[in-house]
Amino acid sequence: MASFAKLTQGSVARTLANLSAPMVVGLFSVISFNLADTYFVSQLGTEQLAAMSFTFPVVMVMMGVAMGLSTATISVVSRAIGQGDQAKMRRVSSDSLMLSFLTVLAFATLGMLTIDPLFKAMGATPEILPLIREYMLIWYPGMVCLVIPMVTTAAIRATGDTIFPALMMVAAMALNIALDILLIFGHWGFPRWEMKGAAVATVIARATTLIGSLLVLQFREHLLDFKTPNLRDVWASWKQLGEIAIPASATNIFQPIGLGIITWLLASYGPAAVAAWGAGSRVTAFALIPVFAVCSGLVPFVGQNWGAGAFGRVRAGRDYAYVFSLVWSLLVILILHWQAKSIAVLFSAEPEVVAEIVRYLWIIPLGYFGVGIFSVTEELLNAIGRPIMASLQTLIHLLAFYIPLAYLGSHIRDVDGLLIGLSVADILGGAVGFGLACYLCRDPDVSIERPVAKENMRM
Repeated sequence: MASFAKLTQGSVARTLANLSAPMVVGLFSVISFNLADTYFVSQLGTEQLAAMSFTFPVVMVMMGVAMGLSTATISVVSRAIGQGDQAKMRRVSSDSLMLSFLTVLAFATLGMLTIDPLFKAMGATPEILPLIREYMLIWYPGMVCLVIPMVTTAAIRATGDTIFPALMMVAAMALNIALDILLIFGHWGFPRWEMKGAAVATVIARATTLIGSLLVLQFREHLLDFKTPNLRDVWASWKQLGEIAIPASATNIFQPIGLGIITWLLASYGPAAVAAWGAGSRVTAFALIPVFAVCSGLVPFVGQNWGAGAFGRVRAGRDYAYVFSLVWSLLVILILHWQAKSIAVLFSAEPEVVAEIVRYLWIIPLGYFGVGIFSVTEELLNAIGRPIMASLQTLIHLLAFYIPLAYLGSHIRDVDGLLIGLSVADILGGAVGFGLACYLCRDPDVSIERPVAKENMRM
């Protein structure tokens, strides 16, 4: 039963390891899911790939909203579990699904009505616009299969189960790849739907996680409440969820804006620099999967223990996550420096692009440990119900360090200076995050919820 706060007992290190390990596989599957869509669509031609590229900003915005809603769900539900409040657990889980559905309905309706003007404003040509429309007319209604599963699996993760969500991610990736091959290219008697096929494959694959997660949430965890709710209770749940979801969603949207500005700065140095940035970013995404997996496992751990008043365990979990991020980052730096050229040639055969990728792999990873500390702190602050502070951390990193130091560095030493500026910015952002975490993860005076047992503060 989900009411048992199992993460408040046992070895902190072992508990975190058990929560994080499945998410390594899950996050790898999520990245592979997105890469597969891009790869198969690229085989159709340049116009189709361009159309897919135009949809990325919209998809990233919705992913940011979905992640914000899921972060709010796991934070509130895990703290309710830690408090032993079964009624609140079921109420918040159910109300989070209702809020997510209404959010999807609003965004999907707006999106369907603005396809042409939005993408024209983004620069889509008359040749590409029909391809975009073909894809988005399916993707927008199918958003429910993207957002709702992220929220339901967040509620499941709040109970301490990260294995099932990871398995669902793997299953969705495998099904998406199979359906891409069948529906994009029309193999084995299936219709050749091209762009439409890519959208249908994505929606069907996501729908499997929707069905599976809802079944588990109801019949195993018993976290859905089908009684007619009191509007006051629903509003209270939505208010609590919104206090986390809105800042968390905004934080998720800030980051791609920053990446877009860096891409714009790099564009002045030629296509090779931009290509290297794209390739290097993919290397970074894969290299830091274990760190992000630890962050993912940290949220339910912190939520349950914070709700139970076990503040000592929260601090211990935070420290273990910081140490892991530091050790892993140092290991990755050594590997990438050693194998930089071997990795670069996997992305391009052009000497100029290879040289730019090698440059990226020599400089940017130096800031990885800062990224790890920054990411751990962000998830920690969301888990304890301090999303405004998490957003503040992101804004400081982006506006005070990331963009200014990249711009300054580019004027001092061109691409080298720009990349050095980004690494320094990541290190400074990590320092800010570390300071916030140390200040806010103190004892009950900063608790968002009333602690259940003061004795639980002992390790």
